[in-house]
Amino acid sequence: MVKILQDLKLTVIASVVLVIVLIVVLMLWYPGAYPKFNHQWWSHLFRWLHVAGGIMWIGHLYYFNFTQAPTVPKIPAELRPAIGKFILPEALFWFRWGAMWTIVTGLIVAWMSGFLGDYILIGLTSGSAAHTSIGIGMWLGTIMWFNVWFIIWPNQKKVMGLTPADDAAKAAAARTASLFSRANTLLSLPLLYAMTSIATPKLF
Repeated sequence: MVKILQDLKLTVIASVVLVIVLIVVLMLWYPGAYPKFNHQWWSHLFRWLHVAGGIMWIGHLYYFNFTQAPTVPKIPAELRPAIGKFILPEALFWFRWGAMWTIVTGLIVAWMSGFLGDYILIGLTSGSAAHTSIGIGMWLGTIMWFNVWFIIWPNQKKVMGLTPADDAAKAAAARTASLFSRANTLLSLPLLYAMTSIATPKLF
């Protein structure tokens, strides 16, 4: 067990194996109630993948805003380059691909529900409060995803030296990336409320 926990890849593999065991147990325990690889089961699977991606994405967003940004100014100047060289590239990898995974699986879940068009139109044609709530959440998530891939990431590439830029351009890029990351933090709580409110049927 210790060997598994000392290796992140083995830990993730073990976690997935536990999920598979859980699925099998539930199917055997409730053979008449628990769906077996039908549309409902696949919809649940993609919803689970969607939530997992969202945790990875928003978790890194909060890391940047609640941990890294306030802490970096307290770090001695001679130690700060290590952040940009080692920590930032890894964090940005999981951050941006977590965002991509979240939006792709989210669209699949919406399509499988049969209400993708109603969500996109935020319930204006269906008159459903649930469609409005999920639709608003989807649009907020799309804005945040756009910010990650087309504003934050291109500017962070300048900061890390992956894209040629002089010192003034790097400073401007760092400020732009920071502001849009903070904007995503601003949008994250309304997003989470909109997406989770559907779990309270009486609201709809």
